[in-house]
Amino acid sequence: MSNADYQGVFVFVQQVDGKTAGVAFELLGKAHELAQARQTQVTAVLLGYRVSGLADGLIAAGADRVLVLDRPELEVYMTEPYTWAMARVIREYKPEIVLTPATAIGRDLAPRVSSRVHTGLTADCTGLEIQEETGNLLMTRPAFGGNIMATILCPEHRPQMATVRPGVMHRLPADTSRQGEVVMLDWDVPPETRNVEILEVAKAVSEAVDIQDAKVLVSGGRGMGGPENFKLLEQLAEVLGGTVAASRAAVDAGWIAKDRQVGQTGKTVRPNLYIACGISGAIQHLAGMEESGMIVAINKDETAPIFGVADYGIVGDALQIVPALIEELKAYKKQ
Repeated sequence: MSNADYQGVFVFVQQVDGKTAGVAFELLGKAHELAQARQTQVTAVLLGYRVSGLADGLIAAGADRVLVLDRPELEVYMTEPYTWAMARVIREYKPEIVLTPATAIGRDLAPRVSSRVHTGLTADCTGLEIQEETGNLLMTRPAFGGNIMATILCPEHRPQMATVRPGVMHRLPADTSRQGEVVMLDWDVPPETRNVEILEVAKAVSEAVDIQDAKVLVSGGRGMGGPENFKLLEQLAEVLGGTVAASRAAVDAGWIAKDRQVGQTGKTVRPNLYIACGISGAIQHLAGMEESGMIVAINKDETAPIFGVADYGIVGDALQIVPALIEELKAYKKQ
């Protein structure tokens, strides 16, 4: 088969407990853009159990067609059944491009699927566009610790597969008037794919807001001096109605949980307001927050790279400035 036999942009839709993950809508937005450049259609692939009700939301988000495989065996994510299903979708429908989220599930699934269908995979992409001359997909991702951006092509094999980090791509505004096709697949999941039995799903209960959903983030780095000083950041976040985040240095030091980490090896965030306290601004951190609406940086070092992306910069000790900021904000709110 030639590359010309493969058409369409497909998106693996991650859902958990019957709820579509936000990154699926981000990928559909990018898929819509790529499909327009290739003059083709967007197909969402929805695997799970009792999930067909999610299809309308996917069409509103940019899908022209939704392939639904609704089976009890797919209720909880497991590697083999999902790999089998995605590989079969690719073999039967022959997409030109397949996008998967770079989540725990997507990072488990995509490499196995790409191996199963004998094609390449570019992981953790931050940029995707169509090369005008060839129509190939240009897949851009950080390399060498984030010091350069590498653009990777897969010219000889199809589909072209990429995983994309949450928070990087922009979702389209939901359009409930969009029309699309929903295809219910009647495939039986082979019993030999069920090589694991899930006895119980234990969920960590957290009252904290996911930093990727927060509108205001107060983020701390090595300059905060220790875990006890993160209480100051919590107070500032509370006054602003925000959430506390951190740089890798603070997470590696054990001052705060890993799920609070912003950056290339953490999460990509795009809040309306990002306050960086005691964060120097290594390129890996900047990659995770530089598209925030407004960035305020507080750092003792006036040459810190964080000031290069900040809208407002305060040169000084965060341990002195943050308490003063909290008092000023409290006074302002009382007025």
